[in-house]
Amino acid sequence: MKTVLSTLLLFIGISLFAQKQAPFQLIELPYPTNAFGPVISSQTIELHHGKHLKGYVDNLNKLVAGTAYENMSLEEIVASSEGALFNNAGQTLNHNLYFTQLSPNARNVPEGPLADAINKQWGSFSKFKEAFLKACGGVFGSGWVWLAKDKNGDLQIVPEANAGNPITKGMTPLMGLDVWEHAYYIDYQNRRADHLNSIWNVIDWSVVEKRY
Repeated sequence: MKTVLSTLLLFIGISLFAQKQAPFQLIELPYPTNAFGPVISSQTIELHHGKHLKGYVDNLNKLVAGTAYENMSLEEIVASSEGALFNNAGQTLNHNLYFTQLSPNARNVPEGPLADAINKQWGSFSKFKEAFLKACGGVFGSGWVWLAKDKNGDLQIVPEANAGNPITKGMTPLMGLDVWEHAYYIDYQNRRADHLNSIWNVIDWSVVEKRY
């Protein structure tokens, strides 16, 4: 009995130590890596999630270890940090939002209050999409473009460089497209616009509505 208890306490201690050392985990994808056919290849998903995102998560855990940031949420870190910590926290949060808004069974158009808000702001979903893609085309180099809700509840299209997220502007990110080359280069080479046009086929607006 004493041996069993000692083993159990050791296991608990190791588990708590591991948890403390790694407060942030690589998210599990809610779909197989080959779920998106010609839109996004399995190889791109595997590299984007398993290499790029994993790298950001691993770096983030190293940077927060032993600091006050260790017990903060991703959102809190992004809103209050800078430099390497901001970049790795931002990219972790950005990619978590990105991967969880995709679905092989996506509903491709918004409904309900979010659809009403988009129509009010841009006139129609197609005009919103046109404005969003224009903003994507205007990002020079690496970055993101977000549909975000501001403090007044109004919608905005927010381009961000590098690891930027609308949280730093006091907004709530609802949907984001990754315009870093690693998101599309294997499948589309330099044809970023083709990737951005096709990815709308796998954005699940039921997920975006819940964030709204």
